[in-house]
Amino acid sequence: MISRTSNVSAKNFFLNSSKKIVLLEDRKVVLLKIAKAIAFEYSKKEVVNLNFICTHNSRRSQLGQIWSFFAAHYFNLNINAFSGGTEVTAFHRNTVITLQKVGFDFQLENFSHQNPTYLISFEATKNSVLGFSKLYDNPINIEPFMAITTCSNADKNCPIISSASHRFHMPFADPKASDGTEKQEETYLKTNQQIAAEIYFIFDTVKKLLS
Repeated sequence: MISRTSNVSAKNFFLNSSKKIVLLEDRKVVLLKIAKAIAFEYSKKEVVNLNFICTHNSRRSQLGQIWSFFAAHYFNLNINAFSGGTEVTAFHRNTVITLQKVGFDFQLENFSHQNPTYLISFEATKNSVLGFSKLYDNPINIEPFMAITTCSNADKNCPIISSASHRFHMPFADPKASDGTEKQEETYLKTNQQIAAEIYFIFDTVKKLLS
């Protein structure tokens, strides 16, 4: 089963987000550090693995992975995107929905009430990425990787990750607070847009640094 709930393209949403979202200067400093580290590793190996880590691997870390998967294709960079948590829950349904609404296709790969697995893709590529909740050190997350924590709990609770070449803290507000409210769709969309814009900034900077 392949499902997409919108005619919006991921590319248009990605580019529009990069133009609409105004990044604060202190945030740009963090993003620039990440971009420089990626470019440094890339210049040595011509491949980089990114692992977005959030406590439950259900919302923000999944969005970071999916937009990095898209950005690698858009900027033609050999960057692998992964995600994980300090606990296993599920790729939250609201995260799935907000990504479907901006152009991503979800194919159910393995059904589970607790933690279904999806093959996620977008219109311009035949490639896909596997989406499900997992621990940050799950074997699917290729080592060594750059660890990017997307919530404060994950940053505090993650032990030392010996396989991480770098570790950065890139937190986002948790859209979970809006679950079941009339603000739910809007809140998830804003988080989706913010993460897309910041991933654009990072990858665009990497591309410029490597040129």
